Amino acid sequence: MKYSKYKNIKTNDGFDSKKEKKRYLELEIMQKAGVIKCLAKQTPFELVETFKDKQGNTERGIKYIADFVYYDNEKKSFVIEDVKSSFTKKLPAYIIKRKLVKKFYSDYIFIET
Repeated sequence: MKYSKYKNIKTNDGFDSKKEKKRYLELEIMQKAGVIKCLAKQTPFELVETFKDKQGNTERGIKYIADFVYYDNEKKSFVIEDVKSSFTKKLPAYIIKRKLVKKFYSDYIFIET
């Protein structure tokens, strides 16, 4: 059994948790039914690009990786969806990234499942 740093059990087919895999299978069914389209996994969103400070030191950029991104045909909007446990929803780094995603990508609907 492979565990992630947050004690989720990773699946053999690349998902970070059983909950994430279950949600992906649900989204696949929704896509086949025409409710959503353009389903993508592990989509990166740039929050801060790499830059050099005044001393010439390079600071690495910050990315948010969405578990799923898709177009919701009923809501007529793209959706960023993240599968989270109640524990990881409370992590300070996640909270900051979630807020930045909502601000910089406000044309997307943001969902936590």
